[in-house]
Amino acid sequence: PAASPAQAKRPATTQTVASASPAPAAITAAADLTKAPPRHTELDFNLYKLGTGNGPTVLVVGGIQGDEPGGFSAASLLVTHYAITGGSVWVVPNLNFSSMIKRSRGPNGDMNRKFAALRKDDPEYDTVCRIKDIILDKQVDLILNLHDGSGFYRPRNEGPMRNPMRWGQSVIIDQATLPGARHGDLAAMGQKAVREANGGLLSPMHEYHLKNTRTAEGDHEMEKTLTFFAIRHGKPAFGIEASKDFSTEQRAYYHLRVLESFLRQMGVGFKRDFAMTPRGVLAALESDVAVAFFDQRLYLPLDDVRASLGYIPLKKGEKVSFTATKPILAVVDEDDGYRVFYGNRALTRITPEWREYTEGPGSLSLDVDGRKLVVPFGRMVTVRDAFTVHPVDGFRVNAIGAQVARPDARDDSECDVAIRKKDFQNRFSIDKSGNIYRVEVYRGEKFAGMILVRFEGGAKPGKRDMRPSVAGKESLLGY
Repeated sequence: PAASPAQAKRPATTQTVASASPAPAAITAAADLTKAPPRHTELDFNLYKLGTGNGPTVLVVGGIQGDEPGGFSAASLLVTHYAITGGSVWVVPNLNFSSMIKRSRGPNGDMNRKFAALRKDDPEYDTVCRIKDIILDKQVDLILNLHDGSGFYRPRNEGPMRNPMRWGQSVIIDQATLPGARHGDLAAMGQKAVREANGGLLSPMHEYHLKNTRTAEGDHEMEKTLTFFAIRHGKPAFGIEASKDFSTEQRAYYHLRVLESFLRQMGVGFKRDFAMTPRGVLAALESDVAVAFFDQRLYLPLDDVRASLGYIPLKKGEKVSFTATKPILAVVDEDDGYRVFYGNRALTRITPEWREYTEGPGSLSLDVDGRKLVVPFGRMVTVRDAFTVHPVDGFRVNAIGAQVARPDARDDSECDVAIRKKDFQNRFSIDKSGNIYRVEVYRGEKFAGMILVRFEGGAKPGKRDMRPSVAGKESLLGY
């Protein structure tokens, strides 16, 4: 289809994702963020294209309603922890990013009711037009829209939270068949996904069922949805609902079980790098949470991050750009600084120190506990006792928060001196445990880059819940 006016204004797709990269011993970074797509502080959705580009293509959408974290968490894991070995999977994990940040069904109204008709002055007109264009792309063979729904759908009334009016634990179709479509037996595909999901129930009470809304027979609410838009244009589409009675990782677990069934039915090959259990899902959600700014010169691990980070050198006179290890991580403008969100969880607030940037050496040469190491900017080096930075001609080094004596020094660069953890003021650490500190490089007053040093043997990081959701009000609706 021709691009919509909204799509023509700015690109709708990004095609690369963050992936783990090997690093020399003692030098680590959570992920090679240079492989992640650059983003800005505006809350815009991303399209990730995974796989070979050959064979069937499945489009997965999460985050259309921001108070449904199971759906957008599962879609995020598909991007970061799956390898597509045959066919293609296109993933939009953060369709309605602003509603995710606000934990709202829709701050500008329910986006999943805007696919039949929409005024051009609607704040989400651009977003809806762009996702329509992606749905209608001739390469897309099947669409899966991930939701969390209230209670438990049951074909017959079993109680106030288990009845035909509820949505949780269901696979949803708008009609039984889609004549003329290659994968048009929607009821049969949905029933198979239900059976396979029910093969891994955590409790018999969590049983999945197929829910046919029979939309074209007069369900005017469902006529406005994303999946029925796809159906009207000859594209097979399914809604997947996990119950809002569950924790985020349990919801994502069930979403992925259903989703994997559809991938198998479509002939899409895949591998994942975590165990298909709620605990395995949670570990994957909590692993490698980090952001980096301006070509990874400035890297911030977020697993144990302080609630507020001050004097962060951001680029003066230029829109803030960042890369992230998770597609549902966002850096959002807030007053005179920025707030970092993981789904709807606020992780930290950044207060910038605006600096001009300059080209730099790209790395630092260090002695670390008697070993010589070259540490690239945007990496973290582990230190047991002490480290010493070798001088860099034309640049000065500033170990942020360190107070070290250099009686014979000719400049204020903190080089050629052993620096230990006791030399740092704890309040300057990146992490709450006081183990991670910044070492920044400047030419005059212009910022060139940064590494992190992490001291072993200090306070252990506290156990922190890093699920991309916090407890809060959710609608009693579904879909």
